[in-house]
Amino acid sequence: MENLFKKRQERIALFKKMQGKNKSTPIKKEIPENIFKSCDKCNYSIPYMELIENKYVCPRCFNHFTISANERIRQIIDVGSFEEFDSALKTFNKDKFIGYDEKLNKSMESTGLNEAVITGFGKINGYKCAIGVMDSRFMMGSMGSVVGEKITRLIEFSDRKGLPLIIFCASGGARMQEGIVSLMQMVKTSAALKRLDENGGLYISVITNPTTGGVSASFAMLGDIIIAEPDALIGFAGRRVIEKTINEVLPVEFQKSEFLMEKGFLDMIVERKNLKDILGSLLRIHGGNR
Repeated sequence: MENLFKKRQERIALFKKMQGKNKSTPIKKEIPENIFKSCDKCNYSIPYMELIENKYVCPRCFNHFTISANERIRQIIDVGSFEEFDSALKTFNKDKFIGYDEKLNKSMESTGLNEAVITGFGKINGYKCAIGVMDSRFMMGSMGSVVGEKITRLIEFSDRKGLPLIIFCASGGARMQEGIVSLMQMVKTSAALKRLDENGGLYISVITNPTTGGVSASFAMLGDIIIAEPDALIGFAGRRVIEKTINEVLPVEFQKSEFLMEKGFLDMIVERKNLKDILGSLLRIHGGNR
């Protein structure tokens, strides 16, 4: 009996010892934390591979996630056909704006980009085009001197080569760290588009969430054909600024792509899954070159 009691006490002591170890040593999870992505609109947990296959659109509420410029190019441009322009262009803080260099470096490190737009040449369903894609992860896609220069060069390339132009817009507006120089990019890009138009060029603007400020007031809304993704925020000034200015409460859907479509500012709203085929069809209809 004494032996049985002793063995029981030993088992209890061992059990308590193991419990203590479990408290101090976290158990390794069988499922990695990043295997699911939560939708920021409906909070639905989406298997990451399903999200990728669905082009970063929530299968429950159809929320279109913000995606990088590189991912956009992967979704839209034919494999192996993209040739990037002016990738080495970088912004120089010539006015010595305090904190600007740090923000630029942080954006470059986090995105792997030198600026908030990628420009180049590619094919969509076999049809050639000049294409620019803005990336809102880089300082909220704000337009400074380099962004304006890259877009202007792209427009001029389109004009020179007789190629249709497509720009995917995503921006918080002009870059305040560059002052009047950033505002000048609105005029610069608009003037280049005017020359393209006079020479009979085709410009398709694709507006994504969000597109605001100086970008929405310049090249984003100057397309011969203006397309938007569903539920995209599009506008110049913010809701609160407008409400205080006019002393009225604005509709909930104000500045969303569906609202602008209803008011005649857009030609069509296209879900991401259909966007490549729609763009390819537009290039074909307008005499695109293969």
